[in-house]
Amino acid sequence: MTDPTILLHAFILGIVEGLTEFLPVSSTGHLILVGQLLNFNDDKGKVFEIAIQFAAILAVVWEYRARLGHALVNVTTEPASQRLAINLIVAFLPAAVLGFLFIKQIKHYLFNPIVVASALIIGGVLILWAERRKHVIRAETIDDMTWRDALKVGFAQALAMIPGTSRSGATIIGGLFFGLSRKTATEFSFFLAIPTMFAATFYDVFKNRHLFSADDIGLFAVGSAASFISALLAVRGLIRFVSRHDFTVFAWYRIVFGLLVLLTAYTGWVDWGSGG
Repeated sequence: MTDPTILLHAFILGIVEGLTEFLPVSSTGHLILVGQLLNFNDDKGKVFEIAIQFAAILAVVWEYRARLGHALVNVTTEPASQRLAINLIVAFLPAAVLGFLFIKQIKHYLFNPIVVASALIIGGVLILWAERRKHVIRAETIDDMTWRDALKVGFAQALAMIPGTSRSGATIIGGLFFGLSRKTATEFSFFLAIPTMFAATFYDVFKNRHLFSADDIGLFAVGSAASFISALLAVRGLIRFVSRHDFTVFAWYRIVFGLLVLLTAYTGWVDWGSGG
């Protein structure tokens, strides 16, 4: 598509995906809201979201290419690399298994404005609680994590199947509750996003393969580029942010956004039921 308006919409949605995917907010909620406002939430829009999500994953892979490459090359010989690989597999399993078993029911019954808004608000309250409670750190770095820590974070990630929860929010705040430092919880959330989002993306690509068309290459290219660059900036910015601040600002943002979802749903301004 070469329509400048459509390309502008693709650019905007790419930025929204990249900025929100790895922050403890809800990227799905933001994409649905912005997509609805731009009238870009049909089947083609859902396929487009797959493409820009894939670009966001690549941003994390690029940012941590040295660490990931080192772990991949040395996974058979270095204990730290083996531990990281095992922890990622263990943390990935809960969402993979529960998603395989219940994803249809979740999409059918839970995707409505009340659930989305409630998850946003409850998540915000949990972040406030996590930041106000005494934070006992047991794992200062990712290398300090055990498979039990990873499993706990994995079950926290599974909660993100509830719309509005936020995958990164669930894993980061779960990590804080389980004794990870802010930086460790954040970086492990980034690493865990790679297998989780790759699996979800390939599943969606296979399921919606009939909707892909060569005519959409320009649309996907613009959105993917915007998503990649904004995700890269968000990942780098969040790591710098957590070294000096807590997550309270994200908590209040979630609460306000949740209230906005309720308001737009109640007034009929946004048809949240049209999202997937």
